[in-house]
Amino acid sequence: MTEHTDSDAWAKACAEDLAAEQARRRAQYGTGQGTAGEELRRLFDTVADKLTTALGGPAAKVAGAAAAGAATSAAQEMARQFLATAKAASEAVVERNPELFDHLTAARDELIAAYRAAVERDEARWTKDGPDGGPEHIDLDRDTDGNPT
Repeated sequence: MTEHTDSDAWAKACAEDLAAEQARRRAQYGTGQGTAGEELRRLFDTVADKLTTALGGPAAKVAGAAAAGAATSAAQEMARQFLATAKAASEAVVERNPELFDHLTAARDELIAAYRAAVERDEARWTKDGPDGGPEHIDLDRDTDGNPT
């Protein structure tokens, strides 16, 4: 019984420490980026705002003619409808599968790390001195054996 109570106390203390650290970091650095789903929502909102501003801003001022104004209004409405549909579809996916975006974010990080490792190895090979004393010559029209691609 004491062991169970000790582990509960330890878990509670850890949770309190974590909450205090998270609060300290929020106070120091702000709320941060948020989840991938929240980022997607903000992206749609930003794109919608920029698109509405772009279609209603200088284009409407320069147009002047009624026909050009009607075309701009139609383009604005189509853009709004498209963005509303895309946002609604993404919201449904985010609400049903929030862990999907966390998984995709983790996969992205792993792919970036793998790409970085591959590029660093090749960059080291490209920048070291070759057999003739200078940097390695890279011919994009030939494979590694010297055959045309």
